[in-house]
Amino acid sequence: MTFNELLEKVRGMAGKADVSDKDFLAVQINITGKESGVFYVEVKDHKINVEPYEYYDRNCAITMNMTNFNKLIDGKLDPIVAFTTGKLKVDGDAGKALEFSKLMK
Repeated sequence: MTFNELLEKVRGMAGKADVSDKDFLAVQINITGKESGVFYVEVKDHKINVEPYEYYDRNCAITMNMTNFNKLIDGKLDPIVAFTTGKLKVDGDAGKALEFSKLMK
């Protein structure tokens, strides 16, 4: 999977997410490895956006490789297990990272 394919997959999932109870959440995703890249998922005013840019005023940043991120958003990798085993790194509010993972299910 290419980075752009991943970005489109996340956009599709985000379009189906229920954000009616969320006021603000900004998570930057750093994908490492051969197909690396950066994008963010922002919930603002009950609307969700996914854009291929860095987000400097974010709640947290999640760093993972492409394979593990795909497993995470497909529900095949538990976010707590990924964090404790070092497959997922969080810079910032870990609670917001967990909120993001629940949002993408």
